[in-house]
Amino acid sequence: MAEIVYPPVITLAKTLFRVLDLRIKVEGAEHVPNEGAAVLASNHVSYLDFIFCGLGAQPANRLVRFMAKKEVFDNVVAGPLMRGMHHIPVDRKAGEAAYDQALAALRSGEVIGVFPEATISRSFTVKEIKSGAVRMAAASGAPLIPMAVWGTQRMWTKGRPRALGTRHLPITILIGEPLHPTPEQDPNEVTAELRARMAELLDRAQRGYPETPAPDQTWWQPAHLGGSAPTPEEAAELDAR
Repeated sequence: MAEIVYPPVITLAKTLFRVLDLRIKVEGAEHVPNEGAAVLASNHVSYLDFIFCGLGAQPANRLVRFMAKKEVFDNVVAGPLMRGMHHIPVDRKAGEAAYDQALAALRSGEVIGVFPEATISRSFTVKEIKSGAVRMAAASGAPLIPMAVWGTQRMWTKGRPRALGTRHLPITILIGEPLHPTPEQDPNEVTAELRARMAELLDRAQRGYPETPAPDQTWWQPAHLGGSAPTPEEAAELDAR
């Protein structure tokens, strides 16, 4: 397919990263294949996560097609960009259409990016995840690659004002060893394994992060590490409202 929009968007993003002097660390990029299908499954702490997850595939020269909620495609600015980069809209009332589109892309050798939590985690821990990523990987024979991003929540996350101009910010992107689910396996069991691997990567990213929050900025640290972010239980109540 023609790539008219995606390459200049990547160039612009990298230019902005340099202007902001973001301290981006990517580990495990060798797990993203140089060719052929793959499913990238990442945690979700920020509205910007897809940009940084995509950056993790850049060493392999891969363009990631992300599954994103339909409302993003309805936006007058973001919509044309999302469609131009061949991302996949997800209508939560009719999710099978998006699943079929993603599966077709995988079978044609594309890399699909998925946030299995479906929404941003307010607690900055890995929520319960959906099985779609596992089912797509099993049906297409693609490797299922767990990822974790951390630091992006400090730029723009749910319930907090945007801070897109923050300079010198550390951003961590960790990519784990792939799983290889098959149609014969129980998707719920593989989904539990995927969630465990995502949580392990996220915990490593959080504990190895080079900065600690100032006393008035503890909101971006999870509660179990001494921060003031909601606990998973409190976050679930907020989401339910």
